[in-house]
Amino acid sequence: MRIAVVGGGPAGLYYALLMKRDWPSLDITVYERNRPDDTFGFGVVFSDQTLDTFRATDFPSYRAIADSFAYWDDIEIHFKDTIHRVGGNGFCGCSRRTLLMLLQARARELGVGLVFSEEVVDGDRLAATHDLVVAADGINSRIRETHRGHFQPETDLRPNHFTWMGSTRPFDAFTFFFKETEQGIFIAHCYQYEPGHSTWVLETDPASFRKAGLDRMDEAQSAAFLEGIFAEELQGHRLITNRSMWRNFPMIRCARWVKDNIVLLGDAKATAHFSIGSGTKLAMEDSIALHQAFHAKGLDVPAALAHFETARREDVEKTQHAADVSLVWFEDVQRFWHFEPLRFAFGLMTRSKAITYDNLALRAPEMVAEVDRMVADSVGPDAKGRRDGSPVPPLFQPFRLRGMKLENRAVVSPMCQYSAVDGLPQDWHLMHYGSRAVGGAGLVFTEMVCVAEDARITPGCAGLYTDAQEAAWTRIVDFVHANSAAKIALQLGHAGQKGGTRLMWEGMDRPLPDGAWPIVSASPLPYYPDSQVPAELDRAGMDRVIGEFVAAAERGHRAGFDMLEMHAAHGYLLASFLSPLTNCRTDSYGGSLENRLRFPLEVFRALRRAWPAEKPISVRISATDWKEGGLSGADSVAIAEAFAAEGCDLIDVSTGQTVHDARPNYGRMFQTPFSDRIRNEARIATMCVGAITSADQMNTIIAAGRADLVALGRPHLADPAFTLRAAAWYQADIHQPVQYRPGKDQIFRNSVRERDDLVDLKLKAKPDRHAHRQPGVAGARAAE
Repeated sequence: MRIAVVGGGPAGLYYALLMKRDWPSLDITVYERNRPDDTFGFGVVFSDQTLDTFRATDFPSYRAIADSFAYWDDIEIHFKDTIHRVGGNGFCGCSRRTLLMLLQARARELGVGLVFSEEVVDGDRLAATHDLVVAADGINSRIRETHRGHFQPETDLRPNHFTWMGSTRPFDAFTFFFKETEQGIFIAHCYQYEPGHSTWVLETDPASFRKAGLDRMDEAQSAAFLEGIFAEELQGHRLITNRSMWRNFPMIRCARWVKDNIVLLGDAKATAHFSIGSGTKLAMEDSIALHQAFHAKGLDVPAALAHFETARREDVEKTQHAADVSLVWFEDVQRFWHFEPLRFAFGLMTRSKAITYDNLALRAPEMVAEVDRMVADSVGPDAKGRRDGSPVPPLFQPFRLRGMKLENRAVVSPMCQYSAVDGLPQDWHLMHYGSRAVGGAGLVFTEMVCVAEDARITPGCAGLYTDAQEAAWTRIVDFVHANSAAKIALQLGHAGQKGGTRLMWEGMDRPLPDGAWPIVSASPLPYYPDSQVPAELDRAGMDRVIGEFVAAAERGHRAGFDMLEMHAAHGYLLASFLSPLTNCRTDSYGGSLENRLRFPLEVFRALRRAWPAEKPISVRISATDWKEGGLSGADSVAIAEAFAAEGCDLIDVSTGQTVHDARPNYGRMFQTPFSDRIRNEARIATMCVGAITSADQMNTIIAAGRADLVALGRPHLADPAFTLRAAAWYQADIHQPVQYRPGKDQIFRNSVRERDDLVDLKLKAKPDRHAHRQPGVAGARAAE
């Protein structure tokens, strides 16, 4: 069997040596266009976990790498004359040149053929004469581009500019420097990779890049400029260049990785941003996965390649997602510049979702304790503490909106129950809202309560337009207030183009087969092609709808609701005015965002006048439509600012459901970045929602300043006492009715032991620390 590996970087070399080690009879040749000792860049980074993988995969190459790296345990963040040092990370830096030389030596030892200074220009010719061609030829892969139509690469060229330089300044921690200058903000990512040598990755935003004139400087001039910016941080050392050109990072994804007997590997198929230090790790783990695929399929090339692509893709996409989130944090660093330094540092540490509040509490408990105090201090006299005097975690600190005080930041998300009869809430609703309020949430939202009979989504939707409905809601509100410490918010909405549709479990948003009522929207556009076509809402209709919202709000006040929310998301009536995908009007209510905001703002103003001044009002919006041509991030900030100017107290940040063919980018906490942007650019309190499943995530979001309240839907459906369980886990006292206090006492006692046991298991499961492998290297002693 003949294998050609195109590209002599870490991915190609590692794959070749693993295959040759296990199948010595294979004819394997690596083709590299550069000379054997050429390399560009400076150091590469591996975590303890990655080193564990290398040790298990090929011990000789691991040992050679381990004897040559600089180890550190800490991350150090320099921001606004403060330094925050976070331990327990476990990383090493290794010279890229040294890594390549070690892998070359191991490959030669095993009998891999190495051909240097030869560029493969015709991958198809190799494929015709070899059983397998591994295209490990990097970001600018010629083989990938030759078959672009098949591999279908997508390249997202990020806006920030960066350059890769070096220095002789030593470091004993991975260090971030953030500098504000007259030209703008500059960031340095620094780490030592061998004695006397450190990597400096420097980045800045496009405006600062141009203002500094870096677009007109050569390599030496830009190094001199950056030496001036970071003179204090360089401590008398110089910056070293090595093809240190300014670039924009390309995030590359490919729809396919395999074509016949050709497979893409490493950066040729997928890139990961340098801010999570995973590019070389991702490439070498690709090599391991491809090697394992051949073990699984017994040197059957088609079967092995199919197995590789199927088995490896999820891990690659997870790494890329973490890298995406991380790089955006650095691109948007101006958004967090007003943060107090500790919150800024916590946000940096938790930016990619790999590190969370609980995870950080294991590796840097003193930092998490400081974060708890920071959040408590921001709350002021209302702040809560544990029996030992320590502040409770962020999730359990109170929050005020106007005259309403919430006992904690946990919110039961609005969730339609589709169980009303002619708009009338039933005993189901009493049980649903009452049990979740008793379960400890600080705020319980109703489902979208419709302001008129023809404003309903489905025949099972609840309303607030009759005296009987008002009485039913009063019963529910009274129960919540009498038996819990929760507040309850009324969400009012109008279905618009989504009206007259089936119950969720019968076909969500699908038209009723019969019995539908006439519907209205901003424009006469059906939600699905076979949906009912709504009438375009005219001025008389607008006045009628405003009156219905106001009448329902007045009923809600009489029923005793603590808070009101106007639903302007998910393609319902008010949302249909906001989105350019659903608003095609040519009058003063269509066209520009200012015009599209006009009617939702008219409704809001009327609600704010009718709703008592001491009670808060929130607005739910879809911050993106998840479709080209829809609402942008900048639009959502402008929408939030417009409502804030009219007296809105909170933006409930959701996304999508505007059009039926949207393509959301799902994932953990996938909507939280939109809340983050609105909160920190529009400077208004926000509530986030969407694939948030744990109290740990909720603490992380609040502490990092990404939202003020966190709403959970499905977790509360599965466990009405979700908040009580979380409070027991963190030993944060929480209200329970007297009938349930024995249960509360027991879960608080049991949680102490369960938490201790879990912490012990997590500590035992941590990767080995590899610092002791090379005690002479700078940084190892500091990490011990």
